[in-house]
Amino acid sequence: MIDKSLLIAIIAGILQGIFEWLPISSEGNITLFLRAMGSHPEAAVRFSLFLHTGTAIAAAVYYRDELKGVVESLPEWRPDSAFQTRQAELSFLAIATVTSGIVGILAYMTLDAVVSELAGGGFVAFIGVLLIGTGILLRTADQFELGNRETPTLIDALLVGGMQGLAILPGVSRSGTTAGTLLFRGYSGANAFRLSFLLSIPAAAGAGVLVVLDTGGLPAVEPKLAVVALATSAIIGYLTIDILLRVVERVSFWTVCVGIGVLALFGGVFLLLV
Repeated sequence: MIDKSLLIAIIAGILQGIFEWLPISSEGNITLFLRAMGSHPEAAVRFSLFLHTGTAIAAAVYYRDELKGVVESLPEWRPDSAFQTRQAELSFLAIATVTSGIVGILAYMTLDAVVSELAGGGFVAFIGVLLIGTGILLRTADQFELGNRETPTLIDALLVGGMQGLAILPGVSRSGTTAGTLLFRGYSGANAFRLSFLLSIPAAAGAGVLVVLDTGGLPAVEPKLAVVALATSAIIGYLTIDILLRVVERVSFWTVCVGIGVLALFGGVFLLLV
């Protein structure tokens, strides 16, 4: 019979591999799942953040041709528009990554303080409020007519990088906020999510490193559980990314965010009252 802790690690990896590509906050939902399984709030947050490393690997493999093209274009220069767009995307990824790193570290420090202050129910309600906020952002982004911009600017990089840094908070969807910001800036849905997931690769890997440095090792009582969960998230993430990215373009996920957020909010308030 499979060990309960191992089963929880596998389920968490599966959820991360699926939820990362949907704008519903994989971190927030996995944290809620781990809390329901009895994990301490701080441990649940760190473990859910660590699992982003697995989907970063999946995204890197999925977008390997695009990443190869960016790297190969570094030592050369051409005047054609396609090359200039690729160079602009490279600058966008670099600046946005640095920005999200700075904002993310500050948000992580704030998150540590908030988690340590909130009781169990208060923490669940906190995630619920952030999920509702994410849903409202997605709903607002849905109202914008899709544009056709292709070349990102410095302003795009700073805005998207800042929003991605804030997504270290459980309940704030990384893909939802970054893609939503790009939609506001006039990008098509397909291009917004493509840039969002290219940007997720260094950011998610950085989040995993931050957790390891903060905890002094892998974020689990048994390190093998963290490895199993990470490997599961990478495999499931790679297998599901293509179909789920197509689903995202057809389904309004803001209602899912708001629905889960309301349940978490009322559940957290209930826990505080009983």
